[in-house]
Amino acid sequence: MTLPVRSVISGLDPASYRPHPLHDSERMWPETNCYVDLWIEVLNALGLPPEAMLGFTLTQDFEGDQFTFFKVPLEDLEALYGIRCTELAIYDRVERHVAEQIDRGRLCLIEVDSFYLPDTRGVSYRLEHGKTTVAINRLDLDSRTMDYFHNAGFFRLEGEDFDGLFHLHDAQGAPPFLPYAEFAKFPHAYPSEAHMRVEARRLLRFHLGRRPRENPIAAFAAAFPAQVEQVAERPFGFFHKYAFNTLRQLGANFELAASHLDWIAPDGALSEAAAAASRIAEVAKSVQFQLARAVTRKRFDPLATSLDPAVEAWDEMMRMLAARID
Repeated sequence: MTLPVRSVISGLDPASYRPHPLHDSERMWPETNCYVDLWIEVLNALGLPPEAMLGFTLTQDFEGDQFTFFKVPLEDLEALYGIRCTELAIYDRVERHVAEQIDRGRLCLIEVDSFYLPDTRGVSYRLEHGKTTVAINRLDLDSRTMDYFHNAGFFRLEGEDFDGLFHLHDAQGAPPFLPYAEFAKFPHAYPSEAHMRVEARRLLRFHLGRRPRENPIAAFAAAFPAQVEQVAERPFGFFHKYAFNTLRQLGANFELAASHLDWIAPDGALSEAAAAASRIAEVAKSVQFQLARAVTRKRFDPLATSLDPAVEAWDEMMRMLAARID
């Protein structure tokens, strides 16, 4: 007898799924990073406001060779939505663990190889191997199909991609597939929006207190021209990796911060701070184009002051929030 294939969140079809407006193509940064994008769409599918969770964006720092790969703290997910997410131990076949948790109504987040993800077609699918995180909503071991959240949407893979993703045809004696994995337990009932707004404001105040002591964009601006000179000496494909981990993380982070401030204060009380966050996102987008030209032309001097408006916007944003968040 064939058992029915369950989904964690029922009623979802990759063919008709509509991404959240935070992933609208008209935004400056329609995609951010795999982890935050994934949670935006999971919350979207649950009918919950992902804007509520974005207070953590205030804590982003420049780490010397990259900006913080920003991720929603798991304790924030629980405080806001009642969602408990923790590490899933992998000691058997990964797909068996996933099937077990889906049967219990739990969503598994697994680090996988983007080489086998058809939604990355033209970027990494069947082109290069890379680490990324997916959330598996539906898994059918018999038909070798999987429905999953990744980046800015909800997708399906099957057949050889399924086999490759779960290492089903690895040679005997090959190292076992032991990815980092988490699983999310959903509450019986979700908190009210009023609760989320109170908690979001508390968390915004908390994360404001955890912001970097020094302006992280100023620190990046000081290192930027010299870093770009080194990038220019590498194969051009390295440019994309550098830009993703610096300007994209910076710009996407603060565009989400702006959306959070607009959501948390619909009366416009934080609109000026939101506008400053949007300026950071806009400057990062513009400088990314300047970066491409500098690498191509081997001219780096114009980059020395290119981030100045974003440096000023960060100071302005934090000053306003410190004065208005009680």
